[in-house]
Amino acid sequence: MSDLHSTLTGIGVSAGVAVGPLVIVNPPPTPPADEAPTTDAAAASTQVRDTLKAVADGLLAKAANADAHAKPILEAGAMMAGDPGLAGAIDTQLQTGKGITRAVSDAVDEYCAMFESLGGYMAERVTDLRDVRDRTVARLLGKPEPGVPTLTAPSVLAAIDLAPAETATLSTETCLGIITSAGGPTSHTAILAAQLGIPAIVQAAGILDVPFGTSVALDGGVGEIIVDPSDEEKQSLQDRKARREKALAAGSGKGTTKDGHPIQLLANIGTAADAHKAAAMDVEGVGLFRSEFLFLDRDTAPTVDEQTATYTEVLEAFGDRKVVVRTLDAGADKPLAFADLGEEENPALGRRGIRLSAVRTDLLDDQLQALYNAWKATNGNLWVMAPMIATRQEAAWFAERVRAIGLPKVGVMIEVPAAALRSFDVLSEVDFASLGTNDLGQYTMAADRMQGELSVLLDRWQPALLDIIYYACDGGAKTGHPVGVCGEAGGDPLLALVLAGLGVSSLSMAASKVRAVRTALALHDLPQCQQMAAAARASVGPQEAREVVLSMADPIMRDLL
Repeated sequence: MSDLHSTLTGIGVSAGVAVGPLVIVNPPPTPPADEAPTTDAAAASTQVRDTLKAVADGLLAKAANADAHAKPILEAGAMMAGDPGLAGAIDTQLQTGKGITRAVSDAVDEYCAMFESLGGYMAERVTDLRDVRDRTVARLLGKPEPGVPTLTAPSVLAAIDLAPAETATLSTETCLGIITSAGGPTSHTAILAAQLGIPAIVQAAGILDVPFGTSVALDGGVGEIIVDPSDEEKQSLQDRKARREKALAAGSGKGTTKDGHPIQLLANIGTAADAHKAAAMDVEGVGLFRSEFLFLDRDTAPTVDEQTATYTEVLEAFGDRKVVVRTLDAGADKPLAFADLGEEENPALGRRGIRLSAVRTDLLDDQLQALYNAWKATNGNLWVMAPMIATRQEAAWFAERVRAIGLPKVGVMIEVPAAALRSFDVLSEVDFASLGTNDLGQYTMAADRMQGELSVLLDRWQPALLDIIYYACDGGAKTGHPVGVCGEAGGDPLLALVLAGLGVSSLSMAASKVRAVRTALALHDLPQCQQMAAAARASVGPQEAREVVLSMADPIMRDLL
């Protein structure tokens, strides 16, 4: 065995195994320590703007040849490069005499700090911002833009983190796996890797110290990386991959436990293009359509006709299958140019979701009208829910508006602990609820879900989070109204068993994860799931909770993770 042989660990975020040579993503350039100060701020400003335009044009050129999923991601990066506010912030730095690349870097750092303080969607844009910074600095220094090199053979990628613009263009033919030293379970890299079906691990300390081209084997289910694996270790992983594929191939159709208890298996989508892709797969419908992507990065609100066209396209794609649409989830953490409610001391806990809708009822009423128009045009199986509901009064207010316009099913997102603890009251006003476990986890543990260093607190196996889910489902059982899960927790095959045992009636996830969850449910009956749920809640921490459930599960589960 060579001196390179070792085992690294991280957080598995996309199941599957891969073996291949390690390709380390080109590191971003940094401003030179001896960079000359700016003496002509106006000329430097012009140069920066020209460079930002070149970066934007480059991203748009990639978008023109990208598939339907990657195109909007690349276009969003181009829009950020063209943001006049960013150019203005760089001008401010140049006027202090800083060198041109230092001015760019410092201005972006200030923007990133602002976005991170806002949390939520805006915090997720930080990776885009840093990608724009790195591309701009590289061009200003006359160097190639950083990012994923051209892969001439199937390889495993390693990076500090991957920008959305880079991840979106990856191909499963050449990218066997992804390993990052930063990021978190709900980072863009993690979510997109799962959607593409590429095994991925984040928070893997030491991976960037492994020499370029070294053979590595990774298990994206358990978060393990073997550096310079032996032939026996490679074969073991390949055997596991074969067993996993065999197990996954056995199941299709509706989700049920071994004894026939139904658990609907649904897809999360964000665009009409996502809808067409998911509709072609073996899913029972959509558990979360994030409608805010119609509203973001615009100067004016989308018209009723624009919205109607998109909702109609989505409903037509799924025919008689269920489609759950979340109304506009924007506000403090996803500011809209046309719906600015002013500065707030703590935007992450501010007027977002239903709180924004209560002030800008025109936006909600237009959206509900568009949804009604699409439903009447298609006779689709439409369910509508509101985000950030905290009280029974908020649920009643939303339900009244939805029912007044004539829509068939009204529900709420439970992502605030108050709504979970009082779920009987909240569900007494509506027809269903869906648990947003990403936000519910961060609010339960008081930990920003974009903060990779807090990943243990944000572990979806935290017993406290499982307790909160139990209380939410108890309200559903007492009212007779279904409670689903549409956060990332729903796509974990092992945790799906616990969620079924807690009383969840549906699970929504990246469509690529449905097969594994379906298989896991079919291997266990409902009483087993209930026993697993009780054992997980009785654990003292997330690691113990996961280990005790795995010990109770069918041995095949070890191959599904």
